[in-house]
Amino acid sequence: MTVAASAQDLRPQARPAAPVPAAVELALPAAPAQRPRARPEALQLAAAPVALQATVSTRNAPASTHAVQSAGLRQRTQLAVQNAQAKRARGQRVWCVPFARDASGVQIRGDARTWWHQAAGQYHRSREPHVGAVMNFAPTKKMRRGHVAVVSRIVNSRQILISHANWTRNHVSLDMVAVDVSPRNDWSQVRLEHRPGQMTSTTYPIYGFIQPIRG
Repeated sequence: MTVAASAQDLRPQARPAAPVPAAVELALPAAPAQRPRARPEALQLAAAPVALQATVSTRNAPASTHAVQSAGLRQRTQLAVQNAQAKRARGQRVWCVPFARDASGVQIRGDARTWWHQAAGQYHRSREPHVGAVMNFAPTKKMRRGHVAVVSRIVNSRQILISHANWTRNHVSLDMVAVDVSPRNDWSQVRLEHRPGQMTSTTYPIYGFIQPIRG
């Protein structure tokens, strides 16, 4: 789906230690080159609440845990991109569900709007983001089938990076900003980076995060 973008409500404050790749164009049969670009380390919302109560559990994990998670996620994401490229080469549509399944390892099928309920009793579900987890969007009037994306990085308690497919029609977007705009900082509502540096004006409802952990 295509979403109108706006950056009026966000102001970049700082830059990360290393550049983050922009959205990946899948029109080419070969693996896409990643263009380094500066990305704000934190984005401040004009209407953000003063008190931020939620914490992100992965921030306190040992460095070795982060390294293992990141390495495994990179490998799965590369596979997901390759599979998406192969589909494009065959003239097939690139959807968010197969990409999220390949990139996360969460083996759920069916429309994205059904994933949260399907995950009950199968995978660990959380209201907090975790690297490698699937962020499950609830359906809306314009997004009736829901949406799924994979968390690629935790920036802070209100900002993460995600990788997903078909947010821009038939394309894969890697490491795009997602910002929690919920009043309680519980990740129930988000705004997304549609293109590098451009945020959506629309707020999207979120069921939560599905981790690739059985239980």
